[in-house]
Amino acid sequence: MPAISIFRPGIFTTVQDLGRWGFQSRGVPVSGAMDWYSHRLANGLLGNDPALATLEVTLMGPHILFESDATFAVTGAEFRLTLDDVPIEMNRPIEAASGAILKFGERVRGARAYLAVAGGFNVPKVLGSRSTHALTGMGGLGGRALRAGDVLPIGATGKGQGPYIQKKGQTHFLYVGKLRMIPADERLTAHVTSQRFLVSPRSDRMGFRLEGGAIGAPPGELVSTAVPTGAIQVPPTGQPILLMSDHATTGGYAIAGTVITADLPVAGQLAPGDWVEFEACSIDTANAELRQREAALGVA
Repeated sequence: MPAISIFRPGIFTTVQDLGRWGFQSRGVPVSGAMDWYSHRLANGLLGNDPALATLEVTLMGPHILFESDATFAVTGAEFRLTLDDVPIEMNRPIEAASGAILKFGERVRGARAYLAVAGGFNVPKVLGSRSTHALTGMGGLGGRALRAGDVLPIGATGKGQGPYIQKKGQTHFLYVGKLRMIPADERLTAHVTSQRFLVSPRSDRMGFRLEGGAIGAPPGELVSTAVPTGAIQVPPTGQPILLMSDHATTGGYAIAGTVITADLPVAGQLAPGDWVEFEACSIDTANAELRQREAALGVA
């Protein structure tokens, strides 16, 4: 059976797809790729369905053995890559022969890379998705980050399901530290957009804790309500939290605003110690920017 095996897992490498939608009302997080654009680009370069599972590589990458011939692509955060110790490029399809070893070396910029194989990683679906949610042990391979010795099967065809995306779709997201947001509270928005924050080392896939000047949030917790990915919560400490893919479905903190969908991939490339700024924008701008992201993938 076509497969890869893991020699070295990296810091936190997980199976992800576009998320587990439709179960938030039951308290099930969406999860999915932190940088949805790079995930879809990796699949698109191989002609895969955009929903097929990829590996999300965080900060330090794995060493991988191809147990069979395969075609793969790596997108997102920039790493030095080698295949059988020969340097290779990101953002394009690469052929790997059975027995070849892919190594992620030095990370140059960004936080998360995406490894796609033609045919996708064929782990079982849970509630319609292969995404890993490590906190609950759901999805992926055993509901956890990959370990040395793990074997991941590749989709039965082992081939892409359509033509490669043309050159216009091969846009690589470079890291920028400014995120656009739809305001939710005028006073909190003014505070959030007037300063620069640093991403705390205590950040994870649930959310980024942001360090900077404290914001005067309402004391205590509010009535819990549904919260979207990208919401900027302001707890009583005054230090904002940017909710990311694995966040809980409800929350009781004040919300300054929500990062627009088009900029969530940029947020997904933030690493601990990176700076970030917020800029208010309109819903019309948010929609226009999302159409541009989709057009870069050859969708619109």
